[in-house]
Amino acid sequence: MIRRALLVSVLLLTGCTSVSEVGAVETTTAGSCGVATAKLASDDVTPLDPKPTPVLPVTVDSADGRKVTVKSADRILAVNLYGSLGELVFSLGLGDRVIGRDTSTAFPTAAKLPLVTPQGHDLSAEAILKLNPTVLLADDSIGPATVLDQIRAAGIPVVIVDDTQNLEAVPEHIRAVAAALGVTEAGERLVKRVQDEIDTARKSAPADGRKTKIAFLYVRGTAGVFLIGGEGAGSDAMIEAIGATDAGTAAGLKKFRPLTSEGLINTAPDVILVMTEGLKSVGGVDGLLKLPGVAQTPAGINRRIVDMDDGILLNFGGRTGKAVEALAKAVYGPC
Repeated sequence: MIRRALLVSVLLLTGCTSVSEVGAVETTTAGSCGVATAKLASDDVTPLDPKPTPVLPVTVDSADGRKVTVKSADRILAVNLYGSLGELVFSLGLGDRVIGRDTSTAFPTAAKLPLVTPQGHDLSAEAILKLNPTVLLADDSIGPATVLDQIRAAGIPVVIVDDTQNLEAVPEHIRAVAAALGVTEAGERLVKRVQDEIDTARKSAPADGRKTKIAFLYVRGTAGVFLIGGEGAGSDAMIEAIGATDAGTAAGLKKFRPLTSEGLINTAPDVILVMTEGLKSVGGVDGLLKLPGVAQTPAGINRRIVDMDDGILLNFGGRTGKAVEALAKAVYGPC
């Protein structure tokens, strides 16, 4: 699935610096460790136990500047581009109150819920109103804004959560969701659990201090989208969390830039990280190696390709610590 933020990046790329315009950077040496898939021990979300009981009504500060009063959490919708808000509600132990989902909220216990984003990642006012939610949680990654206005006009509280996508933002996202649903204490329990998991996963970096250089490529062969991530792309936070160096950031790139042969070769990644569906879209590892410059990088030469599920890698939800741990095992484990 092509994420809204990435599509916006593509549209804004005209006139921006491309990967080929950055200089060569120093490389590190990686062994021939082979292809690996980063997988969580469980595909599902682990809810808090005991699960909390919402204490409502509450009035909270929405990230769009509004003060919003939530009177009931009996029928919850939590939607965004990454699936993280829905995941947080389930992680808090309130999954039995969730009545619908976005396309990215696809873990097993949520997968059978009706979609409110039937056309990709755009919200449907009709689908939402049909479900009669008592509260809607969203962020600026999803829209259109006119739909959110329709929901507000129908008398449904809409709480907007900040949409920063990195590890440091996860605790505040948890607190914002918990506060809006009247389960502040449970939010602190979840913050501790997730932060402990992140801190433990960060220790997975090699003790010898070597810095593996990883390039994140966002590829969608069916749509002809081939990008490399840099600072602020979200992938850089995951890469740095395992003690590695983000190749795009090291080359001076911001967000996402078009993939070029010269640019990728200059970044000289030891490992190339891709989303699982993206890898499939280009015909697997062999197809990826045919993209500009990939086969000429240390990662391509050694076939050091790591893939991770689309709904996990850039999710930054309740399973973030487990995602960092899985990525570390995939990058370092085979070596």
